[in-house]
Amino acid sequence: MITLLTMLGIPFFFGLFLCCNRNITNRKTLLSIVSLGFVATAVVTVFSWTSLLEQEITVFWLTQNLPLMFHLDRIGLLFSILALVVFLCAGFFSFSYMEHEKKERRYYGFYFLVLAILQGLCFAGNMVTYYLFFELLTLSSLPLVMQENTKEAIMAGLKYLFYSLCGAYFCLFGFYILFQNESTISFLWGGNLLADSIVAHPVLLQVAATCMIFGFSVKAGMFPMHGWLPTAHPVAPAPASAALSAVIVKAGVLGIIRVIYYQFGAFFLQGTKVQTLFLSLSLITVFMGSLLAYGEPVLKKRLAYSTVSQVSYILFGLFLLQGTAFTGSMLHVLGHGFMKASLFLCAGAIIHLTGKTRVEEFTGLGKEMPILLWCFTISSLGLIGIPPTGGFLSKWYLAIGALDSEIPFFSYVGPVVLLLSALLTAGYLLPITVKGFLPGAEFDTEKITKKEPNLWMLLPVLILTVLSVLMGILPNGLLGFLGSVFR
Repeated sequence: MITLLTMLGIPFFFGLFLCCNRNITNRKTLLSIVSLGFVATAVVTVFSWTSLLEQEITVFWLTQNLPLMFHLDRIGLLFSILALVVFLCAGFFSFSYMEHEKKERRYYGFYFLVLAILQGLCFAGNMVTYYLFFELLTLSSLPLVMQENTKEAIMAGLKYLFYSLCGAYFCLFGFYILFQNESTISFLWGGNLLADSIVAHPVLLQVAATCMIFGFSVKAGMFPMHGWLPTAHPVAPAPASAALSAVIVKAGVLGIIRVIYYQFGAFFLQGTKVQTLFLSLSLITVFMGSLLAYGEPVLKKRLAYSTVSQVSYILFGLFLLQGTAFTGSMLHVLGHGFMKASLFLCAGAIIHLTGKTRVEEFTGLGKEMPILLWCFTISSLGLIGIPPTGGFLSKWYLAIGALDSEIPFFSYVGPVVLLLSALLTAGYLLPITVKGFLPGAEFDTEKITKKEPNLWMLLPVLILTVLSVLMGILPNGLLGFLGSVFR
């Protein structure tokens, strides 16, 4: 109990301290406090992984039948690792990026609060605990979206809030039904549905599952509730965009995993109209997101549409309800998180150093900042699915899982859509690299001066890029870990 409260309490304390303490006006003092908070959070969280794995802790009871409970399992651990790595990398990147921004203290305060709440999500042991932290995640991440305090940022934040709350209410409605038909609300692999409830109320339970999956898919950016994502990401500061795209949207993914595999059970949804509906929506989103990204000229918005597409790769694998596809989805949770965070941080560094935001302005960029553009290129290759990156491995498992599922239509249409999306991904990411390194004979290279980002910016990008490649080169430990989950 003490370890758990310390793990959640340290980032929460630093967040509240920074939000409430207006006396911190010196930037060096602010960054020293933030650095201390990052180090303390990392140490305590890693210690919590080793000491709390597979333990169950009830903090208190909301009602006689609704405990606030925590239980770190292997799936929660995977998402917790992703959240910590991305938030630390994006956080240290912020030290340079945010130096000219207003309300920097408030930014770091809410940044810590979001990290604390994300860890609470990962450690949640039942649906009521998950739902409470899911709602808190929306409220705490809203100021990050509205950080610039412009009219565009405020409207984007309100859109994000509206979509997220609508999704959460769908989840709540489904939970009401589920609560009446389960033996327990704790997360249990295979589901908790009572056998007589399945027989007596199959259609009602399918409605509940549909509502909950749809509600969580709003945060994951699945069509038709994806509209908030390409609006909110471009207006937020680049480090916040990295966290939104790489981690916060995955709160919806984790929620869907908990609903399908831990509450209802895959067997209950297999072969139903619910499975067909969400397989269809996920493939539509994969193709539509790639197509919209292909035609988008603003880099951050292009990356946001890319997230719409790439996260639905994960959802497609989950909705197949098949072991190999599930492994591919979990690999893509990590791989996409590292690669997309790297891409958004690269975009932020470009904007910070050059002021350029549109793709057509990046001609010759590789001559100015070659290391940064190489990181962008390697992460782009990972999103496309080129070996030896982790993106190739995850998409391979997704395609094999689809073929092995033998689901009519989707078993062969799914891999085709994934391939078309990969081609579109190459079409909207690789031209940036080509024009950056090969600007053409008419480009005046004599006027180019090297302005590579400093280490505060470059090192986090390098770490995330290396991690995305290591996933593809040394996958055995991770594959064994994931194989022990789906059983």
